[in-house]
Amino acid sequence: MDDNTLYASWYFWLIVATVLIVAAVALLLLVNAAAKRILRLASAALGLVVEIKENTSSIWGLQKTNEVAGHILQGSSNIKDHLTLVADALHELDSKN
Repeated sequence: MDDNTLYASWYFWLIVATVLIVAAVALLLLVNAAAKRILRLASAALGLVVEIKENTSSIWGLQKTNEVAGHILQGSSNIKDHLTLVADALHELDSKN
């Protein structure tokens, strides 16, 4: 192999390696840009998820609210029953006098 062929082969493979490296760098830059975009969108989505969670947290408390309302209704029903007994007793005392 003479020197010209050797240099031509060396330059050819140098150009091939350079093209491959440039292509790899370009792909890595595209992957990096895509990753940054995904991160930005994920951050925005997380913000929306937090906002949705805060806006719907009252829904999860409805069952407890309904239980408390039921207890209050039961308590007020008991109070009504006792007040009816007291009113009837007072009415009987008033009608005897």
